[in-house]
Amino acid sequence: MSLASTPSYAAVEAEVSLSVPKLAIITEIIAPYRIPVFNALAKRKELDLHVIFLAENDPTSRQWHVYKEEIEFRYDVLPSWRRRLGKYHVLLNRGVVKTLDRINPDLLMCGGYNYVASWQGVLWARLHSVPALLWSESTAHDHRCRRPLIEFLKGRFLRLCDYFVAAGTASADYLRDLGITRDCIFHAPNAVDIDLFSTLAQDSHRQRQLRSTLDLPSRFFLFAGRLVKEKGLFDLLRAYAQLDAQTRSQVGLVLAGSGADQGELMEEASSIKPGTIRFVGFVHRDDLTSLYALADAVILPTHSDTWGLVVNEAMSCGRPVIVSSVAGCASDLVRDGWNGYIVPPRDVSQLSGEMARLAADSELRRQLGIRSRQIIQAFSPNSWADGVANAVSAVRRRVA
Repeated sequence: MSLASTPSYAAVEAEVSLSVPKLAIITEIIAPYRIPVFNALAKRKELDLHVIFLAENDPTSRQWHVYKEEIEFRYDVLPSWRRRLGKYHVLLNRGVVKTLDRINPDLLMCGGYNYVASWQGVLWARLHSVPALLWSESTAHDHRCRRPLIEFLKGRFLRLCDYFVAAGTASADYLRDLGITRDCIFHAPNAVDIDLFSTLAQDSHRQRQLRSTLDLPSRFFLFAGRLVKEKGLFDLLRAYAQLDAQTRSQVGLVLAGSGADQGELMEEASSIKPGTIRFVGFVHRDDLTSLYALADAVILPTHSDTWGLVVNEAMSCGRPVIVSSVAGCASDLVRDGWNGYIVPPRDVSQLSGEMARLAADSELRRQLGIRSRQIIQAFSPNSWADGVANAVSAVRRRVA
């Protein structure tokens, strides 16, 4: 081949860049725990990422700070209209099809089926012969699974999708229960920024400030999340009340968050004597990390939870955890008796027993916390990005 006919390096690079598949992800809001995983995926050279957010935040149920300064990927935020109708949140968007036409992705991944925009997305993918992937966190224990209308809509949406990215073991099992074959399911484990939480957890100055500001007990168990019945919080209060008086006088209970049942929870907590129960309100990420670091253990006694990223966060801070068996993360993150305990939902006596065990043994708490930090290393943003990138590569090979 003559020198004149040899393609230049720039031409080869341009050709390679044109062959990199474009992946568009439709997801709800700019949640702080999603930014690190999208950042990790955006750094992958084998795909071109563009995220479509349906809103910046959800003021009806969350008060998260939007960390736009940390975003390292291309994204759009669609114009939206949001209302709460009884138990349901309605979110409608403009510009879904127009945005997809502009991005012109080679693959589309939707983070759920419960928004009109997701349906518009998969229908756009069908019309343009673009593979549609569902990023699924749902499990068989999700309380919504018992609602006929939800199940009907879910079945229709699944039939519109070609492939599936499961957040964990429980979600993959559920997809198979719904008739999805193994070869159509890929795995991308739910993750948080482990290094960030680990580093912030070592900030003793912030911890001292927070202890003073929130008037925290010298020792406490921690729950972080929405203050609603389905999180198992009345079970948690009753489990705390079952601890012997001496333990309750030494170890408090802190609930961080807000929600519809806060007033009723506070009323029940006021009757538990002795003991110290603090409702500290919604706490943003950096201060929440200090709460994790100060806690004896973090408890998620939920009746229904697709995952429970607070468990990832707590383990990143080196905390033992107590998790109900229906939490989506339980089978992946918690090894019973090794880095924490798994309890049946609504089993107040067993929950109280595990709390008593941890409260009484500082060396046990230390050992379980060390193991938590070891286990969580496999659930990093890069691990999630690996899973999604592998899915993209495999799907591209199959449709080539």
